[in-house]
Order: sequence, then C-alpha cells, then structure tokens
Amino acid sequence: MFDNFDIYKSLGKLGGKLQEWLDAIVLNLPNFILAILVFIFFLLLAKYLGKVFNRLFLNRIRQDSIRLMTVKVIKALIILVGFFVALDLLNLDKALTSILAGAGVVGLAIGLALQGTLNNTFSGLILSFLPELQIGDWVETNDYAGQVIEINLRNIVIKQADNNYVVIPNSKIVEEPFKNYSRTSRSRVMLECGIAYNSNLEEVRKLTLKTIEKLYKPQANEEVEFMYTGFGDSSINFVVRFWTDVTKNRDILIAKNNAIIAVKKAFDKNDINIPFPIRTIDFSNKLSLNSTPENSSEQEL
Repeated sequence: MFDNFDIYKSLGKLGGKLQEWLDAIVLNLPNFILAILVFIFFLLLAKYLGKVFNRLFLNRIRQDSIRLMTVKVIKALIILVGFFVALDLLNLDKALTSILAGAGVVGLAIGLALQGTLNNTFSGLILSFLPELQIGDWVETNDYAGQVIEINLRNIVIKQADNNYVVIPNSKIVEEPFKNYSRTSRSRVMLECGIAYNSNLEEVRKLTLKTIEKLYKPQANEEVEFMYTGFGDSSINFVVRFWTDVTKNRDILIAKNNAIIAVKKAFDKNDINIPFPIRTIDFSNKLSLNSTPENSSEQEL
C-alpha cells in the first residue's frame, strides 16, 4: 500500500508538472506563432534584399566571387537578426544572453586562429569597392608589375610582361602602396640623352622640341619640356619630357623607343654628335731591346 501511494504521489506530481507546461504552452502559443512568423519574414526579407544587393553590386564589383560572398554575408546577418528577435518574442532572455556570450567566445577563438585569413578576406572586400584597382589594370606593387587578372577574397593575381603569374595576398595590396598605370589616360614620359661639348645648345634644344612635338602633339594644358641637367664626363646631359597615351608600362617603352629613333635621326641630319666614352690604349715601349740588363735597371729606376 505504501508503494502504491508513492507511485500515485509521483504520478500526481508529474501530472501537475505537465499541466503547468501545457498552460505555459497555451499562454505562450501566440508568442510562439508570432516568433515563427517573424523568423519567416526575416528569411523572405533576406532573400529579397540579397537579390537587391546582387543587382546593386553587379556594376560596382566586377569580381563574381567577392560579389556573391558579400551578398551571402548580408543575408546571413539579416537572418541572424531575425533569429534574435524571435528569441526575444519567446521571452528567452537568458537563452539569448547565453547564445550571444557563446558566439562572442567562439568568434574570438576563430578570429585568433584565422587572423591572417580574415585579414586577407576583409582586405579583399575593401579592394572590391576600391575604384583605383580593377581587373585589367596594369599595376606595380610589392616589387611586381603586371596586369590584374583576378581579385578574390584571399589574393589578387597579376600577369607580368614575361607571361608569368604572381599571386599577392590582399593584405599586402591594402597595406603597401601601388602604382596603377590604367587609372589615367595620359602620362608624362621622360627621355634622357647627352650631346657633345662643342654643340650649339640653343639649336639642340629647338631641334629636340620640334622633333618631339611633331611626334607627340601636346593636348590642352600639356607641353614638351626640355632642360639641361648637367655636365657629364663626355657630354652635356639633358632630359626631354613629353605626354602620350599610357595605360600600361609597355606604352611608355614604345613612346621612348619612337622618341629615341626620331631624335637620333634629327641629330644625324644636323650633324649633332651624341658622344660616348672612348678608351685609348698606348702600346708604345720606350725601353730599347738592345739595352743591357744594367741599363734596363737604370732606366727602370
């Protein structure tokens, strides 16, 4: 009888507990339904805004991998906000606090473990919105020069003039200076040369300016500049600066090549000498082949 009484008592407590739970469920059923509806709303909102941002980034971010990853991050953040709002509607404040604390600890651990990777990832997001660096541009950075072939969330890939590819981490591009030839349509080219000391400096200046201006006609607010820079060992040196269309380093080399050919032809036609160092070797021997060893010693002394 005593055992049966304990069983009945335990069953009574269990029934009471179940009744309390049922009452709680009934009381919180509207909040539960509302939380589900709110979470579904945020899911649909994330899907819609994902499409909106994808169309918005389509013309701003040329790299598909970065654009898609950015859209996914935005959608994940929206869904995460909806999850927290749903928990708050269910009055699960303690659970929400525990989740946030756990997420903070996990995020800190992941951040420390993937510090370099995350740095490159965030740098990739920065580069994706940076108008100064786009696919197809010719850049010089980190002692490398070439055309940008790819920009992803970890690195950029440039193709050098020798047809080799160089992979550079995004953080290196963000932290180090780089030179982009493709951001400006016009650039100044500098050509250095030297003339003989007996040359007429004014005539050389006029002839050089006329030759370069004919080859590369200046546009608005541009001019060909000629300046003597110093007295060399065998020549008077000068530099001529002119403008031309430049979008990559090869354009500068082509402009210098054409200018050198034109200036050399003009100098040859007008008998202007471009000197070069000359070494004279003296093979004369003042010692007599018929001299005695004593005389040789005396002459050497």
